[in-house]
Amino acid sequence: MRISHFLISLFVLALAFQGCNKKESADEAMVSTAQFTLMDTQGKSYNVEKRGTNFTLDAGEDKVVLFDIFATWCPPCQAEVMHLGNLQKKYGDDLIIMGITIEEDKSNAELEAFREKYKGGQYLISNKADNQNLARAIASTIGVGQQFPIPLMVLYHNGEYVTHYAGATQEEIIDHDIAAALGK
Repeated sequence: MRISHFLISLFVLALAFQGCNKKESADEAMVSTAQFTLMDTQGKSYNVEKRGTNFTLDAGEDKVVLFDIFATWCPPCQAEVMHLGNLQKKYGDDLIIMGITIEEDKSNAELEAFREKYKGGQYLISNKADNQNLARAIASTIGVGQQFPIPLMVLYHNGEYVTHYAGATQEEIIDHDIAAALGK
């Protein structure tokens, strides 16, 4: 009698928790839309639209966009700066690299000096409060969680997810994926 009472209680509990289906919550999050405003270190504003798992940069139509989520104190982030500059130079107008700092206390001058110190060329760096919200939204759609590693780079083509890189990544790997996304 005791075992059957336990099994019935277990069954009732299972039914109660079935109403809290996490898959439905995740699916709802994937179809949500949101708007983010970024501002580069030169004062130019960019809009990013999230639709489901896609992120579209308003200046990135028909282009490959690489969001680079980073911090200036992070050694792997420092090491990637030169590679990002090389890729921006190689692909020119076909590629937009948007660095998204997760630090709140950096001035535009400090971010420019960071990019210059590590020979980063002319890719964009956003320095706005919306950076952290965008970084969290991107991380949640690619499944790396809210405590994601940095650098975290996420590649999109025409707003659609292509791939992502967590941690230090060789330039040749990113280069190959950009070329494939562009059909080159």
